[in-house]
Amino acid sequence: MPIKIPDTLPARETLIGEGVAVMSDSDAIRQDIRPLHIGLLNLMPNKIRTETQIARLIGASPLQIEMTLVMVGGHTPKNTSQDHLISFYQNWEAVKHRKFDGFIITGAPIETLPFEDVTYWNELTEIFEWTRTHVHSSFFICWGAMAAAYHFHGVPKHTLGEKAFGVFRHRNLDPTSPYLSGFSDDFQIPVSRWTEMRAADIAKAPDLNILMDSDFTGPCLLSDRKARSLYCFNHIEYDSTSLKEEYDRDVAAGKPIKPPHGYFPGDDVTAEPQNRWRSHAHLLFGNWINQVYQTVPYDIEAIRT
Repeated sequence: MPIKIPDTLPARETLIGEGVAVMSDSDAIRQDIRPLHIGLLNLMPNKIRTETQIARLIGASPLQIEMTLVMVGGHTPKNTSQDHLISFYQNWEAVKHRKFDGFIITGAPIETLPFEDVTYWNELTEIFEWTRTHVHSSFFICWGAMAAAYHFHGVPKHTLGEKAFGVFRHRNLDPTSPYLSGFSDDFQIPVSRWTEMRAADIAKAPDLNILMDSDFTGPCLLSDRKARSLYCFNHIEYDSTSLKEEYDRDVAAGKPIKPPHGYFPGDDVTAEPQNRWRSHAHLLFGNWINQVYQTVPYDIEAIRT
């Protein structure tokens, strides 16, 4: 079943070109089923790229999905045009009366700041609390996952001496988890962060379970079964060229940066990167959507009541 997004959203043409099924409003109305309502609080600076990445993954589901793009009101993005924000995004204040089947909160390039020093931290903590009353299942990504784990479970983040940057091997720690259905025992995921959350700290949070980890970059995916939440510290949603673009940007800015680990074929930075995580990205998001569908009440207003 297709994903329903605005006809003029830039991601639309990209997704259609990739063969992702996209639905118009008129087509959606004709279907006698309730779509899943998925919200995306997009904190990444390049909002168009991120919304495309997420729409690509949730749009591969056989279910009808309606995606709502949300932004915090206490922060003005510098890398996305106001026309795009006005056309496609709503402030959280405008949607907080609604119920959502699923809600995704992305990362943000502010990971070395203490959480409380982030200008929109107070609003974000309100949103976190709101997800516990208005959202059936939440999916937190990268800095968004660290912020949520800190807020809900008191898990601290630690600054790394060197950026974790590249494509790293990960392990499936819980093959019985419905979120890891179909996963290999060993797989690769892109990582791009200056901070980490450690297994020893996570172990002190009784509601958290580590589903994926890496010998090189530590815990990757956590679940909170009671709250129906996922926390992914790495960027399984990334495009093939995302790490290259970050590397080229830092090189151009004169920043000290090593080529991303295990990313360029033969470690040749002029070679075209190969995507070795796409299938597992689709599996993870597809499994999450499937769990939402199987457990959410048909009456969306009955969520969390």
